[in-house]
Amino acid sequence: MGADAHEGDPAGVIAGAGPVTGPGERATVRLRDGEAQEPPRYAPEWLRLREPADAAARATEPLDTLRIRLAERPGGAGGSAVHDLGCGTGSMGRWLAPRLDGPQHWVLHDRDPYLLHFAAVGSPRAAADGSRVTVETRRGDVARLTPDALNGAALVTASALLDVLTREEVETLAAACVDAGCPALLTLSVAGRVELTPPDPLDAEIAEAFNTHQRRDGLLGPDAVTVACEAFTERGATVRVHPSPWRLGPEESALTAQWLRGWVGAAVEERPDLSERAERYLRERLAACEAGELAVVVHHCDLLALPEPVGGAS
Repeated sequence: MGADAHEGDPAGVIAGAGPVTGPGERATVRLRDGEAQEPPRYAPEWLRLREPADAAARATEPLDTLRIRLAERPGGAGGSAVHDLGCGTGSMGRWLAPRLDGPQHWVLHDRDPYLLHFAAVGSPRAAADGSRVTVETRRGDVARLTPDALNGAALVTASALLDVLTREEVETLAAACVDAGCPALLTLSVAGRVELTPPDPLDAEIAEAFNTHQRRDGLLGPDAVTVACEAFTERGATVRVHPSPWRLGPEESALTAQWLRGWVGAAVEERPDLSERAERYLRERLAACEAGELAVVVHHCDLLALPEPVGGAS
């Protein structure tokens, strides 16, 4: 969400923390032709803060399937081209590239040149078997992906992207991947469920308001995985979904505090009538977090879509 989401809070909210967008805001990736350029919505500080939790949360079950698919791919011996959509600072590549064998060429897509710089500089240089990993960056519009754009691609990846897309944009993505015969590993989409320990009577009301906020302006929010499953399945792909929850305890207190500010701020933005009770709630939750007495599980899902390979694709 925007950095101004909790005005008057001396701690502030790192841009993107939550992570949600405010009214009229879009995610880091520019998704539509003709949209005016906007300032970046996700601060590198937020992306760095969440990267360890993301890495710990991502499901490992898809990896064996991906390794087999990449090894059997026509022309796979020459290396794998991986397109990372909405790459941010490149955390997906840092997590995945060293877990896959063989030479890899990562194509990093984002609309924000500042984040693309971080992603390129911080990209891994070696695969699991020591093979070379190379990288290039592309600034542009993810919703314009076509099979031609994915020509030769071995894999499409994204992290925390699906929930800030519309149904049309997800269908465009699914069609591009299926038409190109390219698997898609789409991780860390919010599932709409949060567990806080100890519980508070206001937890459910805040969660409901947050989920409604995420669906603003046609964005999918917690419905994203269901819509993506339908989009890929209708086009003949095999889809597998795995849980990938953040499990935040005392060691993740800095991330938890930023997430709380974003989560509660979005809920209040959606339902201003919550403001007074939410202020008390947030104050008490942050105090518990600082004391190491708060545990949070933020549920996400990872989706692996496996289209039929395109005959003779390289």
